[in-house]
Amino acid sequence: MISLSIADGVAEVVLNAPYKLNSLDEQALADLTQAYDDAAAAASRGEVRALLLRGEGRAFCAGRDIAGVTPESDDAEAYLGGLVQPLLQKMASFPAPTFAAAQGACLGVGLGLLLATDVVYVAENAKFGSPFAKLGATLDSGGHWYFTERLGMHRTLDLIYTAELMSGSDAVAQGMFSRAMPAGELLESTRAIVSRVATGATGAFKASKELVAHIRDQRLGLWASIQEENAEQARLCKSEDYAEGFRAFQEKREPQFKG
Repeated sequence: MISLSIADGVAEVVLNAPYKLNSLDEQALADLTQAYDDAAAAASRGEVRALLLRGEGRAFCAGRDIAGVTPESDDAEAYLGGLVQPLLQKMASFPAPTFAAAQGACLGVGLGLLLATDVVYVAENAKFGSPFAKLGATLDSGGHWYFTERLGMHRTLDLIYTAELMSGSDAVAQGMFSRAMPAGELLESTRAIVSRVATGATGAFKASKELVAHIRDQRLGLWASIQEENAEQARLCKSEDYAEGFRAFQEKREPQFKG
């Protein structure tokens, strides 16, 4: 159910099981991990300079596929800690800018996939929240941290206790994701942006990606952040892309970055 295609510097990873709302079982997680490994290898060869993750059909990903799961024998720790978390960490450290286009249900592991992606564009009709109260389960895949970080304690527990869902428009308005778009425009618009980013200065983008992650994970203050920016800028100024960017500016032409 997972496909990977690479063209014009863009890797496109597709969750392609629309009949089950792209829910993920153990094999699908293994296949998704392999797709990211293959795309990362292509990035190391200079063949991939941006990545797009999307889901086929009316949902991005409804979460874990529990169709064949029996509560008595279920090992949730192995699924979440052994498969999901390593995948999310791999996605977050992908060596190029990553984007997701998300429509319909984005729940559980599906939400986690978005949290591990650099930039997320959502359809106005996308759905986010914690419907797990009806299963006697709890929010997973980083949902507690992200909701609390963006929405605060009260709204987070409100969503968990009531199992109500937020729309894509509401999620963007509350600072959870980057942009909300009409569902019919989402994929085309996202692909256009990803294609443009794939022609940019990948090395500089990677530096910003790492710095933002440090600010988030290490709670860097202003001055510590500035020190990291200074060090990254000093490193970048020795790069071919840096020299090309300055030449292009001075010559009044578009830069031709090589990543």
